[in-house]
Amino acid sequence: MKPIVSLLHTSSYEIASLIQSLEAVLAPLGGMSSIVKAGDRVLLKPNLLTGSRPTKECTTRPELVYCVAKMVQDAGGKPFLGDSPAFGSVKGIAKANGLLPLAEELGIPIVEFHGKRYETESEGELQHLRLSKEAMEADVVINLPKVKSHMQLTLTLGVKNLFGCVPGKMKAWWHMEAGKDVERFSQMLVETARTINPELTILDGIIGHEGNGPSAGEPKDLGILAAACDVFALDRVMVEILGVKPHDVPTVAASMRSGLCSDLNAIDIVGDQVAQLRCLDWKLPETMLEIDFGMPRVIRSTFKHLYIKFIKEPLSTYARI
Repeated sequence: MKPIVSLLHTSSYEIASLIQSLEAVLAPLGGMSSIVKAGDRVLLKPNLLTGSRPTKECTTRPELVYCVAKMVQDAGGKPFLGDSPAFGSVKGIAKANGLLPLAEELGIPIVEFHGKRYETESEGELQHLRLSKEAMEADVVINLPKVKSHMQLTLTLGVKNLFGCVPGKMKAWWHMEAGKDVERFSQMLVETARTINPELTILDGIIGHEGNGPSAGEPKDLGILAAACDVFALDRVMVEILGVKPHDVPTVAASMRSGLCSDLNAIDIVGDQVAQLRCLDWKLPETMLEIDFGMPRVIRSTFKHLYIKFIKEPLSTYARI
């Protein structure tokens, strides 16, 4: 059976309108109730890259997270929000991007990820990967990526967003360890996505982030909401919409080498069609960089993370008693 990718043209993040758009884009997949059952623990995995540029569309919009969480609750599920930013804490970045009050309104926990080694379908060094227990033990994972250009991987879409299910400092290690081998790094991202195996990916492309992404670019109106149960198929369709050759996007190229997606004829595209949504002026990065965080930055971030976790936050809790 062909994987289904559902596409919808929409331009609004207004809550009532966005819920209608989400219901429409999920309808060809059977709706939220076909994915989430009563009592399911549902991880919502947005892109929470940074808290430093909240107006530049670097992260998944809080309105989208809110609407998806509400739909999960209406289906009887128990949503919780998680990510593992390489630098900073998930709660701090969620707060900076306006997610905290929305999560509190719905009573959604925000969790830090903790790692455990899991076996993959790969061979050799990628046969075991350290991944988030919270993601692997959830009943349902809903992946909520943002459409962005990326100075190291050309584009970041659904597959790359699941790199956030690798515990924070392990991500930095992968950047340093595989930084000069884009093909190997991308294969690791594909194996991570295949092992996490999200039940649903809903892509926030209403406003994207083009140019020198993942955070130094600029917002770009795209007007696209996309959904699929197959994250690899969704990414393959999106590169077509953005006018980028699949082999120029390392994660898409790696998924094609692994037989996880091929050309558009192998995908059932429903709703609005690629030709209607195609963006003819999407800006890719001006320069491509090596995938490498650099040891000094990792050390600084590690000490900052330990300070927040073991000193600042406990003191803040104590002050409220």
